[in-house]
Amino acid sequence: METTQRTDQQRSAEHRRRELLEAADRVVLRDGPGASMNAIAAEAGITKPILYRHFGDKGGLYAALAKRHTDALLEALRAALDAPAERRERVEATLDTYLAAIEARPQVYRFLMHPSEAPSPGEQGFDVGLHSAPLLRRLGEELAEVIEERVDLGPRSAELARVWGHGIVGMMHAAGDWWLGERPCSRAELVSSLADLLWGRLAAAGNRVGGPGF
Repeated sequence: METTQRTDQQRSAEHRRRELLEAADRVVLRDGPGASMNAIAAEAGITKPILYRHFGDKGGLYAALAKRHTDALLEALRAALDAPAERRERVEATLDTYLAAIEARPQVYRFLMHPSEAPSPGEQGFDVGLHSAPLLRRLGEELAEVIEERVDLGPRSAELARVWGHGIVGMMHAAGDWWLGERPCSRAELVSSLADLLWGRLAAAGNRVGGPGF
């Protein structure tokens, strides 16, 4: 009986946490990096102390939102990598998936990567590097696993896969950040140019024996 009660309480808490994250998402879509805990609490119809009880502080809320959006992005990237297409097409589809995601929700992207330097009165800001670096590192490690699983890079395959994974994520992030701010070309043109930059070594590498192929 006690186990059932604890399970029900856990499910209720998880459901409430999802509701609060959805409220936070709505505020971030509206306010971008300037989203405040006060505005999020008001959107959720609760007081700020209740919000703190669930997330601790703005950094805790940021971490929860970052995981939510990173999970969704990784799922989309994996789908692009697994699509039945030629390697070059999948490379372009993966780059396009990332760029399309930040283009579709620029306010969310800016909240995650460029938090406001002027927090709302009564609120403490947070160090963007402290929170965004793990997000990018996770993307890099995930991509490294995919590369190691699919591409034969020779005797130093595991090490090189991590170099490639983090390098590609760094390139996508830096190029995407610049492109989103300036829009100097179309998304398709940027995808093609980045794919050209990656393609030489990728085209030459063979598929890993026994792997799903790339």
